[in-house]
Amino acid sequence: MGLTRGSTGLAALDGGLFLQRLTDDERVFALAGNPNVGKSTVFNALTNLNQHTGNWPGKTVATAQGRCVRHGESILFVDLPGTYSLLAHSAEEEAARDFLCFGGGDGAVVVCDATCLERNLNLVLQVLEITPRTVVCVNLLDEAAKKGIHVDLEGLEKSLGVPVVGTSARSGRGLEELLCRLREVASGGGPGKPLGVVYPQVVEDGISLLLPALREAVGPRLNHRWLALRLLEGNESLSRSLRSFLGEDITRRPAVGEALAAAKDLLAQAGWGPGELEEALVEAIVATAESVASGTVCIPAGTGERDRKLDRLFTSKRTGIPAMLLLLALVFWLTIAGANYPSQLLSAGLFRLGDLLAGGLQSLGCPGWILSPLMDGAYRVLAWVVAVMLPPMAIFFPLFTLLEDFGYLPRVAFNLDRCFQRAHACGKQALTMAMGFGCNAAGIVGCRIIDSPRERLIAVLTNSFVPCNGRFPTLTLLITVFFLGGGEGFWPSVLSALGLTGVILLGVGATLLASRLLSATILRGMPSAFALELPPYRRPQIGKVLVRSILDRTLFVLGRAAAVAAPAGLLIWVMANITIGEATLLHHCAAFLDPFARLLGMDGVILLAFLLGFPANEIVIPIIIMAYLSAGTITEMESTAQLHALFAANGWTWATAGSVILFSLFHWPCSTTCLTIRKETGSWRWTAVSILLPTAVGMAACFLFTGAVRLLGLA
Repeated sequence: MGLTRGSTGLAALDGGLFLQRLTDDERVFALAGNPNVGKSTVFNALTNLNQHTGNWPGKTVATAQGRCVRHGESILFVDLPGTYSLLAHSAEEEAARDFLCFGGGDGAVVVCDATCLERNLNLVLQVLEITPRTVVCVNLLDEAAKKGIHVDLEGLEKSLGVPVVGTSARSGRGLEELLCRLREVASGGGPGKPLGVVYPQVVEDGISLLLPALREAVGPRLNHRWLALRLLEGNESLSRSLRSFLGEDITRRPAVGEALAAAKDLLAQAGWGPGELEEALVEAIVATAESVASGTVCIPAGTGERDRKLDRLFTSKRTGIPAMLLLLALVFWLTIAGANYPSQLLSAGLFRLGDLLAGGLQSLGCPGWILSPLMDGAYRVLAWVVAVMLPPMAIFFPLFTLLEDFGYLPRVAFNLDRCFQRAHACGKQALTMAMGFGCNAAGIVGCRIIDSPRERLIAVLTNSFVPCNGRFPTLTLLITVFFLGGGEGFWPSVLSALGLTGVILLGVGATLLASRLLSATILRGMPSAFALELPPYRRPQIGKVLVRSILDRTLFVLGRAAAVAAPAGLLIWVMANITIGEATLLHHCAAFLDPFARLLGMDGVILLAFLLGFPANEIVIPIIIMAYLSAGTITEMESTAQLHALFAANGWTWATAGSVILFSLFHWPCSTTCLTIRKETGSWRWTAVSILLPTAVGMAACFLFTGAVRLLGLA
């Protein structure tokens, strides 16, 4: 069917998110909730994965629509982004708020966590201010029972004045009752009048001044009390959405404008500015949530003691940072040690497959001028990238996701918040930086969690200062060969992981310095305050973690890298096989770059390898080997001893390895990351800055390091 405004009933959110109604009378409910309350589990259970996914128009926020059919009746659910508030400080909050206000649905379901209901009630109260057609779903009752927490559902329903249903979505408990209460709400039924938050008297007086004018201006289309509060706040994002929805700026109406001016004057006379008003609104909501929770939730003494003990280990001043570093080193060791053998097997298998394909094409009469660039160029580089990238990412991303599911990652942001605050950046940048260890492109996408546009841009521009999985092989190899004496086994892998951790800490320090530099120059500003929830520690869902990390992260990143690896392979083959005079294009380019590269402690071959490795950092070392051996295709060495001998024969010392490590750590992002930066910022100018900034730092670091080594006569 055609999705038109008439067939869907609306065009929500900037006229681009269409509700995919089967019929005009199909019920539509928004599904809202804090992160990590089981909202996705409820959504999946209700819809049986019969879903449509996409992005909110004009926003980099994912959404999903799903349908539930029971007893011949159909309900369409719109899964809103997980959010703690509707005060619209982030894209997620803005998207959730706009759909609830302007989406035209039949009501909302607010999913809450029974183990920490008081915090969840803050969002419930905000939703009730927008729409009384709300059902509260108290999920995770099974988890609450394990902790001895009892929720008086009937008492909670009486207190809130809206239907309350208890569920355990994983087992399907309570979902049928939830659907029954939704039908009741859609038909106009409910237990009574929804609970309203009572604000300080001066705020209530300001609301009273605005209500008559707003009733006349907007009619029944919006909740007048809620709208009055938002106008008093002066929320700019709401103003834009409101103008789009109403087709006019209602504050330009004389009655509304005069009433709004009078209400703001009243607040000003009481000494209330925008900051004081927002603080008072939040305090009133929190106090109301505390009051409701205290009368309906019974928490036994000693609950949460395990979490407090773990937090004393993971977040205290004495042990928080050391524990974080040990966990980081452990993750790197598991990634390095676990990926070696699978990478070798995968490489051997893919290269063997390449030989078979080449033999098959040759038997079919494929000419050599096509066969060689196709198989020795495009295919071989593609196979190398897959073999090198897939195993470590398939280990790192699940480990990272396990820590995320366990509840540890917010503790990382807590530990590093002070450091980023001193750099005039946001503490949440610590999370996006950690995501960059797996893939810088994934870390940049993760910067969406940072509310401030200035701080989000700082996080985007500095994310590539920490090495991704694509740079791990180069860093680990050079650390092992030149600083640990080579070798294989348990202890060499442990020492390599510790060395890699040290290099990464250098990258973290550079991230902080670069963030401070940007905040003092082109992105001048002070750090914004933010509230960071420390969720309870939970047993990770292994199956869910594996699926999410491999499908959503590993294969996504691998696919992007593979898409550019094949064309890069063709270019490398051309440069390695076409000769001008007595030398290949590869050697001519290397000779041209050599004088400048020597200033950085490298040679022209190394610098050219980094340039050709722009599509994928994994191919830097193979290109260097290929050039030194004057081979016509990507090749590999049988042992680290052979590799050390080859490098030494071409003038490498420990100082050369040090310069290559520094430049590998600090240089331009890969092509996938650059394209992601362009998509997230919408600007080629900021993409150029993201390329030039780490490159300038890397060149300066190499120049100073090389100069110091030569001055001191150390190499």
